[in-house]
Amino acid sequence: MKRRVVVTGVGLLSALGHTAEETWAAVRASKCGVGPITQFDATEYSSRIAAEVKNFDPLQYIDRKEVKKVGRFIQFAIAAADDAMKASGLQVTPEIAEMVGVYIGSGIGAFEVIEREHRNLLEKGPSRISPFFIPATIVNLASGNVSIRTGAKGPNSATSTACTTSAHCIGDSFRLIQWGYADAMICGGAEACITPMGVGGFAALRALSTRNDEPEKACRPWDKDRDGFIIGEGSGILIIEELEMAKRRGAPILAEIVGYGMSGDAYHITAPSEDGDGAYRVMRNAIKDAGLDPSQIDYVNAHGTSTPVGDIIECSAIKRTFGEHSAKVAVSSTKSMTGHLLGGAGGMEAGLTVLGIRDQIAPPTINLDSVDPACADLDLVPHTARPMKIDYALSNSFGFGGTNGSLIFKRYTE
Repeated sequence: MKRRVVVTGVGLLSALGHTAEETWAAVRASKCGVGPITQFDATEYSSRIAAEVKNFDPLQYIDRKEVKKVGRFIQFAIAAADDAMKASGLQVTPEIAEMVGVYIGSGIGAFEVIEREHRNLLEKGPSRISPFFIPATIVNLASGNVSIRTGAKGPNSATSTACTTSAHCIGDSFRLIQWGYADAMICGGAEACITPMGVGGFAALRALSTRNDEPEKACRPWDKDRDGFIIGEGSGILIIEELEMAKRRGAPILAEIVGYGMSGDAYHITAPSEDGDGAYRVMRNAIKDAGLDPSQIDYVNAHGTSTPVGDIIECSAIKRTFGEHSAKVAVSSTKSMTGHLLGGAGGMEAGLTVLGIRDQIAPPTINLDSVDPACADLDLVPHTARPMKIDYALSNSFGFGGTNGSLIFKRYTE
């Protein structure tokens, strides 16, 4: 028999704040975290703006010796996991350690470490490559470091599925608890690729906004003047638990996870299928898994990247999924404020969706001044957060290679 799974903690680190509550307060206030790139000289780049985590001090979370051993994305994961654990009140004691797992992914890993050590190789030779190069870089070391820090000895894994990474990590963790392989999971994703190669690579794809003179207005999902996404960084981590465990320890229950869907486009390495079939099927699969009718979904946190093609395709898929109900479901893109965290996006957006359910508020889509006619018949929650009844919410993530994930959260009731 499948067990019920609830969210008891959310940890967020973003361009809007260093904690979930800071980030959520900024989202509710329609603030934007996008600004000029400061982490390197971007003068010669076509896109010179990003959603950077500001004033981050890893020494608040790890000691000075350890900082050199972990990439920036791992530092972010540690910080967000710490935030989530504090919010949840979960303490991994020896009695429960083997049933508490960690499942944190990244789409790219530590680009900044790869770039630095490659310079060392070219300029100083192979003997000057850091002995910490590999463990500071590889994707599963976010999970590994969080596991070591918390003492969690249960399932320890990491997924790397581009921009769907975090959604898959959370969904797979949901399954582990449903079927009894774990009682609690620390899950989500982290990304830190605002680097010369990271920005340069996406710019070469012509995927990034070049609205460099108006950074706070550059990410504008569904607006007819959108011109690409804004690269972001940070981490989104959830603490999810089997319901009875959460109740026994008096944990705060923020929402319940009730559905998880996956699909593949089988179409193109970077572009979604033009008919939106992959996006449609992943939402359909999640709704079916939750045992719901599409009309029961109140809010969708969309993938909504602000790309000319992707936004229209997701709108089409939403209309196909919800039919006549599509005009009634609230749909917004929080990337308009946080930027696109790539492998960390699903964790960030799942966390914001859960907090939206907790507070019964739909986050806004900012910068939506003139809606693309292809999306005009959807309720895209423009500019301002909206108090509303949210019993069920769906969070979408779509990634390169045509990999898709959708999560469904429910307002918790006995």
